[in-house]
Amino acid sequence: MARLEHMNNRIAVVPGSFDPPTLGHLDVIRRAASLYDQLHVVVVHNPGKEAMLPIAHRLTLLQESIADAGIPGDVVVASWSVGLLVDYATDVGAGVLVKGIRSQVDVAYETPMAIVNRHLAHVETVFLLPDPAHALVSSSLVRQVAALGGDVSPFVPSPVARFLDTGARES
Repeated sequence: MARLEHMNNRIAVVPGSFDPPTLGHLDVIRRAASLYDQLHVVVVHNPGKEAMLPIAHRLTLLQESIADAGIPGDVVVASWSVGLLVDYATDVGAGVLVKGIRSQVDVAYETPMAIVNRHLAHVETVFLLPDPAHALVSSSLVRQVAALGGDVSPFVPSPVARFLDTGARES
């Protein structure tokens, strides 16, 4: 299969709903940033999920969390809600999507998309396994704990914990 001239395997995209960003997300972003010359962290709209946070809040929380964690490298935080994710990847010249995989359920969900993305745009997908400390953390779990007034600080970056503790009540 011929690679497209404008695609670059040194530019990668980490997509997600990031609703809210978790320590698991940050772990994947940190490791992907060390593997690629440029990393695009892209908040995507998932029509199958009702969002807790508006996209603008998720973008700000990601930027603050990445800065707070001191993640080095060329990391771009953006959103994408029109068209296919591979269209975004193609637009920025990325040849790779990076996805965090927590379990076999994630593998079963992500594999068909990876195959279709490769077919549609010659974009490869790389799966990163989680740090065991974050393997069971998901945004949905964090949303549930937060909605019931529980402490989410063990599961999310500090800027997200502060926002959920104060900002979400003020929104």
